[in-house]
Amino acid sequence: MNGTKRRVAYGMLGIFIFLCIWHAAATLTNLGRIMPDPVTVFVRFFMAFIEPIGTKTMLFHILTSLRRMLIPYTLGGLAGVFMGVLMGWYRICDAAFMPYIQMLRPIPPIAWIPLSIVWFGFAEGSKYFLIFLACFFTIALTTCDGVHSVDETLVRAARMLGARDRQLFTTIVLPTTVPYIFSGLQVALGSAWATIVAAEMIRSSEGVGWLIVSGQDVGNMTQIMVGIVAIALTGLLITSMMRGVEARLCAWTIRGK
Repeated sequence: MNGTKRRVAYGMLGIFIFLCIWHAAATLTNLGRIMPDPVTVFVRFFMAFIEPIGTKTMLFHILTSLRRMLIPYTLGGLAGVFMGVLMGWYRICDAAFMPYIQMLRPIPPIAWIPLSIVWFGFAEGSKYFLIFLACFFTIALTTCDGVHSVDETLVRAARMLGARDRQLFTTIVLPTTVPYIFSGLQVALGSAWATIVAAEMIRSSEGVGWLIVSGQDVGNMTQIMVGIVAIALTGLLITSMMRGVEARLCAWTIRGK
């Protein structure tokens, strides 16, 4: 059994053990009074692809949340990479922008909800704003670190040989920085998907975050757990896809197994 298959087997075993513990706790203890067992939750989850929750099926809720997440995630990624390259390559940009990024980065996206409503109202713009913030700072900082990691000796040698800034960027800076960019994109993807619950607290009628919020409003614990399962499984899928893309584009950074 190779390393990949071993990791998958161990992961599935860990999930199975967790589900067994959850089932035992829900059926044999008082926890079952407030939390449904995993069989009930997963049956309701898969049934939701046929029977709607609210007015939409599960597939619609997931696709709606993915759309809400991917648009600001893409914008945040582009802006973060651009800002990171500027701060990493130009010291004046680093001195000007880094204090603001370090000051704003620790603020959780949920803390921006009141301001996002004031600035963008209850429409999609407020949701995009929250998810953009969840992505931008992480990607900017990791990109900046990547540019800072460039070997100065290589840069000086290339300049001595007559290389221009564009050649330096494409042949030295970019190949060194790409693994850092993907690392930031990977972390930001998880943060953006986690922020979807906070974003969909702002007047939504669909989406996986809405499943949790509306379930809380009516005290439907099964619906809350179904929403959590939808977030977990979708998050696992999109992060696995991102790792696959990274493995193909950054194959030279993968260490031996």
